[in-house]
Amino acid sequence: MESIVYTDKNKKNSANKRGKVSLSRRIWEYRASYVLIAPFSIVFFLFTIIPVIIAICFSFTYYNILQSPKFIGWNNYVKLFFQDEIFFTAIKNTLIFAVVTGPIGYLLSFILAWFVNELNPRLRAFMTLLFYAPALSGVTYIWTIIFNGDQYGYLNSILLNLGLLQSPIQWFVDPAYMKMAVIVVILWSSMGVGFLAFIAGFQNVDRTMYEAAAVDGIKNRFQELWYVTLPAMKGQLMFSAVMTITSSFNIGDIITQLCGFPSSNYAAHTIMNHLSDYGSIRYEMGYACAIATVLFAIMVGSNFVVQKLLSKMGK
Repeated sequence: MESIVYTDKNKKNSANKRGKVSLSRRIWEYRASYVLIAPFSIVFFLFTIIPVIIAICFSFTYYNILQSPKFIGWNNYVKLFFQDEIFFTAIKNTLIFAVVTGPIGYLLSFILAWFVNELNPRLRAFMTLLFYAPALSGVTYIWTIIFNGDQYGYLNSILLNLGLLQSPIQWFVDPAYMKMAVIVVILWSSMGVGFLAFIAGFQNVDRTMYEAAAVDGIKNRFQELWYVTLPAMKGQLMFSAVMTITSSFNIGDIITQLCGFPSSNYAAHTIMNHLSDYGSIRYEMGYACAIATVLFAIMVGSNFVVQKLLSKMGK
């Protein structure tokens, strides 16, 4: 019995040694690849991973830049969730903007890319540049002219001439219209990067897969889309989803430029605006780090849900 146990231990030890040897051997064989990705990995670790860890640590402190950080435990989170009423307004507005603009912008980008991909190459190149323009041009200047609050604003002028309004609407000042105007701007601005990723995905699908699918019984374009195209471009779908989620939560700067800071009655106040308030104006860095940690957790959770949904594509 003792010999059997001894033999099993020897087998496990030898297997572990082989695993270590094979891992070190693989690292040595692909050492050129590791050297090439080393600069990015170092920069990513220094400027992404470490700041996130530091922010989480500072979220448990009182830190106002002038004094050394003082550990206060969960006080920042208690204040955030039980005493800060504006924070709950910011969460509500952020989720409204994210839930509305995220999926709608994602679907619009995909549908437009699908139709544009069917055009001839020259027209496709022109339409791609046209729809990618939002990522290249300034957002606020164009839309402040369209939604200008006087009678000379394009939208107010059209509605007044049609007799649909009696007086101009302050689109970015009146809380009743502010969210709607901001959602339109965010949808327009979110089309660029996602649209370009989808165009690249459609272009990289192997055309022979459609021929094989036709032989296997695929009968229409929608079946091709679901069973062939979407599974073949999961990488682009994931990239666009991550970028859409990130942009839908990170809209504080656009709202500040359009509605000012703070917006009227905090009608368009988001978590990013709340973070900027405590981090860049009040310099309560510990509390700002707590807000950033909550936002980070929400974004990670959203990405996890989207990954689960996209993994079911084509099944």
